[in-house]
Amino acid sequence: MRHGKRFNHLGRQPAHRKATLSNMASSLILHKRISTTVAKAKALRKYVEPMITRSKDDTTHSRRMVFKYLQNKESVKELFGDIADKVASRPGGYTRIIRIGNRLGDNAEMCIVELVDYNELLLEETQTKAKTRRGRRKKSEGSEVQVSDAVIEEAVVEETVEKVEEETTPTDEVVEAATEEATEPAAVEEVVEESEEPVAEAVEETPAEPEAEVAEPEVEVVEAEVEVAEPADEAVEEVEAKVEETTEESGEDTTSEENEGDEPEKEKE
Repeated sequence: MRHGKRFNHLGRQPAHRKATLSNMASSLILHKRISTTVAKAKALRKYVEPMITRSKDDTTHSRRMVFKYLQNKESVKELFGDIADKVASRPGGYTRIIRIGNRLGDNAEMCIVELVDYNELLLEETQTKAKTRRGRRKKSEGSEVQVSDAVIEEAVVEETVEKVEEETTPTDEVVEAATEEATEPAAVEEVVEESEEPVAEAVEETPAEPEAEVAEPEVEVVEAEVEVAEPADEAVEEVEAKVEETTEESGEDTTSEENEGDEPEKEKE
């Protein structure tokens, strides 16, 4: 009668069941991976993991207790040697069950049982993945000090950048002023040229006045004085004579103009 025996009997009598689990445990320790049914794998996990935990304490008593279950010297030696070193830092969960589908024939669910620390591919993947935590960490004093230092450094960098910008702006203004000064003479020259053209046209259109005609002989006299290389006294006398002639001519012109202007006034009277 069962009488509350709720573990899986695996369809075997106690002696047969213990022998099966002992052989499977020895095979797992020696080969690090075996293929079996899911029901046997779950029973094996409860059977072999306490032995692996006991292997962390390498004493004579521990070895004898494990040998009582395994009955295999090679598996005991492997368990207390290489495997104990691998699982020294692991607090349980030494085996992994990987389901591989159903078996042909009886359609039993099959799986692979392996030691976790001997699957190198999965170990590499777990190492590459970043560890994430949902809980918030409390800020320590050291972290606050680091944050304050970082803030101060950022402020100093911003101040230096502003100073550099302020220093560079006057240079830009100087360059702009220099370019404006260089452009101003060209603009002035253009304005002068434009203003000279209308003046020349106006001079050509306006009729010549008597005073302008009178002034021309003086210019010619000055040019003659420069060109003629005579003694100083003779040159001065000639110039005085010419000036007197020009003044007499200009006086006659003015008197004739006054007479012409008086005649219409007399007629009006």
